[in-house]
Amino acid sequence: MKKIEASMAGTIWKILVEVGDEVTAGQTVIILESMKMEIPLEAAVDGKVASINTAEGDFVNDGDVLLELE
Repeated sequence: MKKIEASMAGTIWKILVEVGDEVTAGQTVIILESMKMEIPLEAAVDGKVASINTAEGDFVNDGDVLLELE
């Protein structure tokens, strides 16, 4: 499993994928909002979304696993 983690503390503004979606390296999968900035989180590798461990509006901390790819 490949994990996508929060790069800083903030609020999940938008989740752009669903479980089962195929993603490619560099594709934005989640947008994190922190300090009034939108931070896109991208898949580092190609894969299929296995699980989403957060929801829009949730507060997350740096290093929290937000999404897993298989």
